[in-house]
Formats: sequence, C-alpha cells, structure tokens
Amino acid sequence: MSEEQCTETPLKNKKYYENCPGCQVDKLKELKQGLPIQEIVSLWFVAVCNALSISSLFPFLYFMIRDFHIAKREGDIGYYAGFVGSSYMIGRALTSVLWGLVADHYGRKPVILSGTISVVILSTLFGLSINFWMALITRFLLGSMNALLGTITVWKAYAVEVMREEHQALGLSTVCTAWGIGLIMGPAVGGFLAQPAEKYPYIFSKESLFAKFAYFLPCFVMSLIALGVTIASCWLPETLHIHNEDDVSCDFSNDDMESASCGSDAYHKEHEGSKKTSKGNLIKNWPLMSSIIVHSIVALNDMAYTEIFSLWAVSPRRYGGLYYSTEDVGEVLAISGLCLLVFQFTVYPMLSNIFGHIVLARIAGVLTIPLLTSYTFIAKLSGFSLALSINCASALKNILIVAMETGLSLLQNRAVEQHQRGAANGIAITTMSLFKAAGPAGGGALLSWAQKRQDAVFLPGDQMIFFMLNVVMAIAVILSFKPFLT
Repeated sequence: MSEEQCTETPLKNKKYYENCPGCQVDKLKELKQGLPIQEIVSLWFVAVCNALSISSLFPFLYFMIRDFHIAKREGDIGYYAGFVGSSYMIGRALTSVLWGLVADHYGRKPVILSGTISVVILSTLFGLSINFWMALITRFLLGSMNALLGTITVWKAYAVEVMREEHQALGLSTVCTAWGIGLIMGPAVGGFLAQPAEKYPYIFSKESLFAKFAYFLPCFVMSLIALGVTIASCWLPETLHIHNEDDVSCDFSNDDMESASCGSDAYHKEHEGSKKTSKGNLIKNWPLMSSIIVHSIVALNDMAYTEIFSLWAVSPRRYGGLYYSTEDVGEVLAISGLCLLVFQFTVYPMLSNIFGHIVLARIAGVLTIPLLTSYTFIAKLSGFSLALSINCASALKNILIVAMETGLSLLQNRAVEQHQRGAANGIAITTMSLFKAAGPAGGGALLSWAQKRQDAVFLPGDQMIFFMLNVVMAIAVILSFKPFLT
C-alpha cells in the first residue's frame, strides 16, 4: 500500500482497518474525551433488562410450587423450588462457552440481540406454566438459549471494549451495578405483580387471564421490557475486530510513516499468531482462572442467598421465617435496589480509589459474615424494628456483594486480550453457573431441612442456613489473598 494512502491524524501509532467495526469504535474512543455517558446508559439498560427475569420468580416461587400441588408437605416446597431455580443455571453452564465463542467469532451485537429476544419468548412461556415440569423446562431453556442473559459474557467484554482504558473500571462497575440492581428489582417486580387478581381485584377480575395464571403478569412485564431493549439495541455499535488485509487504513505519526508500512504483514501475522496461541492458553492463565474461581464462590453465596432470602421471608413464623407476603418481599428488595444504585454511583468510586478494587472486595467479604449472622436475630423482631432492620440488612448485603463482583470482574477482563474476552467470560460464566446451579437447589434443600430442626441443639432452624452461607463467604475471602489470587 502506498504512502499516499496513509494520512497524518491525531490518532498516533495506531493501525486501523477501514471496514472493521471494532477499529471504528477504537477511533471514536481516541477522539472522544470525557465521561462516555451514552455508552454507560446503553450498557446499564441492557444489563438491567437481562438481569430482571433471572430473579423475578423468587418472591412468588414458593406460592407457585404450592399451587402446582407437587409438594406433599409444606416443608418440602423449598426443595422443589430449588430445582426450578437451579434449572436455569444448569442450562447456562452447558452453553456459556459456546456463546462466548460465538461472540468472539461473529460479534458482540448479534449475541446481545439474540439474548434479549429469548427473554421475550421464554419469560412469557414461564409465566404461562401449568405444572412443575413446564416451569422447570422453560427456565432451563432460558438459561441455555439466552446468549446474553445466560452467559453475561458479552456485556462485560463489551463494557471494556467500548470505553477508553481510564473509564473501563467505571464501565464494569456500571454493568455490575445494573446487573445487581436487576437481580434485586426483579424480585421486587415479581413480588408486587404476582397474584394480581388477589392483590388488585378492582383492576384484574377473577375471570381474567391473570387470575388463571396468577404469576404471568410479572413475566409478561419482563418480556415487554426485553422487547423494548431489543429494539434499542439495534443501534449499539459492534466492537469485534474483523480485519481484511486489503482494507487497511493506517494512522501514523510523521516519524513512523517512513519506517512503517500500512497493513504490515509482520503485524498481521504477529496478531494472528498471538491470537491462536493465547486462546489455547486460557486455562493456563492463572490470573484469569484464580479470579474466576473466587468469583464463582462469591456467586454461589449470592445465588443461594437470593433463593433463601425470598423463601425464608415468606415462610411462617413457626419455621423461623418472617411470614411476609410477596408484596412485602418486593418492597424490601425495591429499597435495596435504590440503595445499591446510590452507593455505586457515589460512594463506590471514592472507596475504590482509596482501597483499590480487590482490597475493597476483601473488606466487603469480611463484613458480609457478621451481617448474615444478624439475620437470625432480626427474625425475632416485629413491627417497625423488624421492617427497619431487614431493609438495612438487605440493602447492605447487596451492596457488599456487588462491590466484590465488580473488582473480580475487572480482574478477569484485564487478564486477557480483546479477542479472548468472549471465550474467557464464557469459561468464567460456565464455572459460575455450575456453582450457581448448586445455590438454589442447595439453598432450597437446606431451608427445607433447617425448618424441620427447630429444636436442634446445634444451630437450630435458620441459624444453620446463615451459618452455611457464612462458610461459603469465608472460603471466598481466604482465597482472595495471595498466593491463590494473582
């Protein structure tokens, strides 16, 4: 390629391919200064939308299983509820790496769109479930077929790729916060909108579709939100680099023009060679794998807590629960989501600058242990003191978890190159999905077992539940130090 085809621009020492969407994004990043507000808002809405339907079922799952009449005893409801919660994670574990490879080969945007479309279809079908097996299968399909929601692969890689390096931490913090808010607001929406014919008889008659399918309304709302986000996502830029040697358009400084050739074969071969080599070494990348393992243990604790909290809160007092309604649970989680949003955009950036992301994650893990221990004492309260305590504890618990996940996510995405992020996050989410699959099933079984041992000498009732959650968190905190976490 001749020297006339190369032009001097402010973008120095960079090679750009004319028809490559990833290069176009890189050019915009070089030219655009300041906070990337548009990118942050776009990522926030995509992440929130896709997180909503994961956990929206937890406040009403107890009652849904009860209405299926599959549990012979009331104490067994948590056991069956755990299987429905885990089916999603099992499906996610089976396909996460595949979707990551698809994102690396065909692009991030197609995977984002296919993910939001699958939410529209499968969330609707789950709300129309007529028995336990239909609910189980639709949740499994939602986990396995939803490329974005199921893997979380794309939006983490996308957040790093669409922003300048100095804003990448903010980008990942934003999507992790959005994901955390979605996981909290999902149950809030599910709690408020489930059983609408009973809660809002002046709006929904007993002969309506929403009376026959008492848990369809929250799922339908999720589908409508996902449809809107699907349409909006059509305007998202693609960040994957697709390089054709004949399409090189290089931007060099004057000093480099004479010594560098546009579309250098050496550069292209080096890039392709490193891509093949490094991709085969992902499993041997210990900084990546160590952060994945720690993140997976944190994810296990979080998913088990999410399942247990809603089931525990609606359980009768004689079983150590709070005897809350789905609306009460929704209110607690809505307040938690608001507190998380305020914290992540105001307090978290300041704390991360002082302590650093990983040290802050360790501090959050340590504080989680006494916080979870306090839940057994909170259950003994009543009235205003109970409402105040459980709202504060729930908000703080979710803030601490998101602080941990933000730091670990940043560590994972900085451990690999751009062309590896889809596959690397696919591996991460496969591992986390296996751990998370154990969360609802184990949490539901643990709750069912604990509720039957109210008079035990050692850790009776709900004390055993929160003790086991603390054991898992303690392991994560220990592994977050060197020499394990690099």
